[in-house]
Amino acid sequence: MIEPVIKPESKTIKQLLGDVKYSIDYYQREYKWKEAHIQELIDDLDSKFELYYDKTHERKNVNKYGRYFLGTIILTKEGGINYIIDGQQRLTSFTLLLIYLRNLQIELRHVEKVDVNQLIYSEDFGEKSYNIKDPYDSDREECIDALYRNKDYDPIGKSESVNNMIDRYRDIEKSFPDSRKDKSLPYFIDWYLQKVHVVQITTYSKDEAYTIFETTNDRGLRLSQTEMLKGYVLTKIDNEKDREEANKFWKRRIQKLKELDNKDSDLKFFHAWFRAKYAQTIRIGKKGSTNKDFERIASESHKWVRENDEKWGLKKSNNFKEFILKNFDKFSQIYLDLWNYAENFREEYEYIYYNALNHFTLQYPLILASIKLTDDKETIKKKIQIISAYIDILIARRIAKRRTLAYSSIKYTMFNLMKEIRDLSLIELAAEINKKIDDMEENFDDILNFSLRNRNKFKVRYLLARITYCIEKETGLKSNFEDYISYKIKDPFEIEHIWANKYERYKDDFSNEREFEEYRDRLGGLLLLPKSFNQSYGKDPYKDKLVHYFSQNLLAKSLHERCYERNPSFLKFKNRNAIPFKAHPQFKKDDLDIRQKLYRKICEYIWDPSRIDKILADK
Repeated sequence: MIEPVIKPESKTIKQLLGDVKYSIDYYQREYKWKEAHIQELIDDLDSKFELYYDKTHERKNVNKYGRYFLGTIILTKEGGINYIIDGQQRLTSFTLLLIYLRNLQIELRHVEKVDVNQLIYSEDFGEKSYNIKDPYDSDREECIDALYRNKDYDPIGKSESVNNMIDRYRDIEKSFPDSRKDKSLPYFIDWYLQKVHVVQITTYSKDEAYTIFETTNDRGLRLSQTEMLKGYVLTKIDNEKDREEANKFWKRRIQKLKELDNKDSDLKFFHAWFRAKYAQTIRIGKKGSTNKDFERIASESHKWVRENDEKWGLKKSNNFKEFILKNFDKFSQIYLDLWNYAENFREEYEYIYYNALNHFTLQYPLILASIKLTDDKETIKKKIQIISAYIDILIARRIAKRRTLAYSSIKYTMFNLMKEIRDLSLIELAAEINKKIDDMEENFDDILNFSLRNRNKFKVRYLLARITYCIEKETGLKSNFEDYISYKIKDPFEIEHIWANKYERYKDDFSNEREFEEYRDRLGGLLLLPKSFNQSYGKDPYKDKLVHYFSQNLLAKSLHERCYERNPSFLKFKNRNAIPFKAHPQFKKDDLDIRQKLYRKICEYIWDPSRIDKILADK
């Protein structure tokens, strides 16, 4: 039988990756997906799944859930090997998500299990190997193996692909919604494996594959939503000179937006702006519900604008000109500034940076919603600080309460808030935000039971970084938050257990080893210390480590009695704010309990709601 030259097929993730080997050819670019791509993938999958899932369903009901398409891949098959021509980025990302889901299931002992192993690796003639292989990058398989086994892996000095794979896996750990870390997880995995589809185009000639790839990417490209939006708005400007002026400005500003770290960053600005200032409705998360303003802005913003422009006062030629040269100018520049603050730590806008670390992308429309076209620079600055400070408090309290920050779980609440704060004055905004904080159910009481788990490593690291950075900054010490949170510095900080994993040293305090392990992971028994320190002293008894703690950051140093000698700035900070620091010559169960209460008190100090009024009063 003669093989067809071109063979397109719709395949599920399970069909695509199950017992199939793929090879990455030498000409392929490195794995380059960014954080925003992973965030979008997770959000899209979770939002789509949420439309069908119901707590009353049995797993067999997943078979009736709707399908979701995730694009096209192009392969060529030669000598029994599937060479990836286009789609390496997707296939690698799908695999990283599968590895995460495998590791998450191991940790969540109470949920039903779905076997995903054969989608990650397969066995031929008694030899196991991973399903995507790069013969020109031996580090890649080593990296995948470490992730699969849930082991630490140091990517320094490795290829760009390997560094990005490690970073994107960490992004998945941060982004995967807490609302799926329960009995719904096997339902989600079933749906992901058997209801998420990719169109696979297979050729039996590399020349044919390259031709398809080039045709798909280089010819007959459709206009983007941004380009169609521009075309519509410009056609509404009658005067040729005005239209040319608006067109030139549009091109310059869109180019700046495209230079942000996201291929669709220009479009994402319009999503944030239109949702912030103009959207009135949002689809309820039930099967069969139809898209409303919030969703249509993302899927067909150009059509949505055309249907709604008169509601915004866009009726005459001059209205459309000002819409570009005033409204678009002002709000796109604010968006560019916000993006810069999210990427680069600046103390006066630090909350934006923190929120971005937690993937809280809804901060952009929330901030834009509060700003009026007539606001001056000082008012805009204070509004940015107030909204980002509120979001920072919301995130921290939800972390402490173990509540999800998943986009699908908070978008309704955040959208309603956008409408409530839209175009408020500065004083009105502060009052509304203070009310929202007062009405929050979450507080920091749950920090008393907060502990490290495989699925919350980033959140624990984040809390420890904020605590350490705060107390050092408040006592006048030189401190760098970015160093505490970064994986990319030469000697990155890691979570250090004050107790080594040696049950026999502490068995007098515990009835069994499991109780010891649970207590050992509590927040009060943890620090952030350089990786080299953990390697050198991590297994030592506490009394031997204590002297070395004194040479480290202030949170570690505060365990040692010498920290309380000739240290006026620290003692002033401690006493003025009634923060119960004390030395711990030994560190037993009671000491850990005391330390846990200390961390709660510091959290209450860091995320004090009075910050809103301080921002308002600051001259």
